[in-house]
Amino acid sequence: MKLNQTAVQSAAWLQHPEAGAPQWWDRLASAGAPLRERLPDGRVCVTFLWRDPAGGPANSSIQRVYADVNCVTDHHCPQPQSLSRLGDTDVWWWQTALPASWRGSYAYIPVAAGQEPPLPDADAGQSRLRHRQWWLGIMGQAVADPLNRAACYRSAWGAQLSALHLCDAPDQSAWLAWDESRQRADPRRLTEIRWDSALLGKARRVWVYHTGAVPREQWRDRPLAVLLDGQNWAERMPVFAALDEETRRGSLPPAVYLLVDSIDGDNREQDLTCNEVFWLALQRELLPQAALLAPFSDDAGRTVVAGQSYGGLAAMFAGLNWPQRFGCVLSQSGSFWWPYVELHEKARAAEGRRLPGSRGRLTERLEAGGLPAGSLKVFQEVGSREDVMVDVNDSQRAALERAGHRVRYQTYEGGHDWLCWRGGLLQGLGCLWRPWAAP
Repeated sequence: MKLNQTAVQSAAWLQHPEAGAPQWWDRLASAGAPLRERLPDGRVCVTFLWRDPAGGPANSSIQRVYADVNCVTDHHCPQPQSLSRLGDTDVWWWQTALPASWRGSYAYIPVAAGQEPPLPDADAGQSRLRHRQWWLGIMGQAVADPLNRAACYRSAWGAQLSALHLCDAPDQSAWLAWDESRQRADPRRLTEIRWDSALLGKARRVWVYHTGAVPREQWRDRPLAVLLDGQNWAERMPVFAALDEETRRGSLPPAVYLLVDSIDGDNREQDLTCNEVFWLALQRELLPQAALLAPFSDDAGRTVVAGQSYGGLAAMFAGLNWPQRFGCVLSQSGSFWWPYVELHEKARAAEGRRLPGSRGRLTERLEAGGLPAGSLKVFQEVGSREDVMVDVNDSQRAALERAGHRVRYQTYEGGHDWLCWRGGLLQGLGCLWRPWAAP
């Protein structure tokens, strides 16, 4: 058993003579896991622990317990990171050192004999395809960490994920009401509508929510935020209580929020990849429909369009093409590689998985002068562990600034993760709706 020599507390747990005994697990459940211990270099040693429900190796069919830690472990690796069994006990464990400001989601994937990844062969492309299919196949076995007392949430594929917030991670205290009690929206201020789009030829759900209390005569002055992938913010990780809390604190003004469902993966890829018709339909059809329920300002400077990943790309596309309507852009881990998907493959083969200077089509158009210059307010962020995503976001940021747009840009210690984005969403809204200050 190879332990971090400076992580004394976790070593005491793993080397305890009662490790794996019921009383040891009871004490661990009271302490909570993963174990976290500040190291002399400022990082945090994190010890992940999982209890085999079948007991020790003599009684259990489990051969591996894969750790899926967002942008820390690598599911592209031919042999993904697994926890190790502690001797003949029911304890599985793995340690890693992370920056104290890291935040991320994770799950465990226990597998039996015969469920290990396929061995790679000479055909690299086919090997990657088989590995991806294997990974997708075992994701249905992912489980949250029962020892983690932080709130868990459901992933896009339906698995339960656990949340890990290290000691110096950015503040997300506005989310406590949901984390601790699953507090949801005030039903008096939430309306779910159906947007039947003639232009797009499809229908979807949209959630209309308004915060704060303002006199009726000021309703048309309320700022508007359009949140893409709205089903995530309405159902998987409901944002309503956090918006209410930030409004109560004065960090956000009373506002109207439109949470726009992306329907499914195919429609998401169609609508959120620089699709002009989608944004024309949203302006001509959805905004007038929603304004009848919750009037809001038509001032571009008070209108935010926000998105993550493909949504971050789409939000930037909307602002750059219709700055007279969407004057504020909130882009988180924007997919500015689009449509050059091969950049991901090239990055995996590059040193440090980075390709500085990489850019996608939207950045190229901006650099070529094919888009309006100099009127947007942009809050843009990306995770430090997102490999080539950092490079394409760096290029997009530089192109925006050269075109005269005002950009607040930051990297956070984490990955492509809704758990990280939920904090940046609130921070970005507050930043864009406050009087703009120099970075």
